[in-house]
Amino acid sequence: MIKSELILRIAAQNPHLYERDVEAVMNAILGRISDALVAGDRVELRGFGAFTVKARAARAGRNPKTGEAVPVGDKLVPAFKTGKTMQARLNAPEASALAEIEATAHRLLRRS
Repeated sequence: MIKSELILRIAAQNPHLYERDVEAVMNAILGRISDALVAGDRVELRGFGAFTVKARAARAGRNPKTGEAVPVGDKLVPAFKTGKTMQARLNAPEASALAEIEATAHRLLRRS
């Protein structure tokens, strides 16, 4: 799922909200998460996961075209670790996951 699809789904589930408002809220949330990571902070969404920044050490890379060694400097990279609730949902037996998907689809069809 991409951001625009997520915005459309949220707007469809909440007919009292305009799509442009959902997009503005989504951009505000993602922007705030980005700002916090740039500042070196950790962002934790209980039940979902935590975003952090990790440091990668400098290393020797390779130019894939020539095979020549190329120095790659140290850098900061974003990292995500799932929360316990999300991990449990991902590892739930397939039957219960399928039942949850079917229930969600049924609710969405009822609203239409």
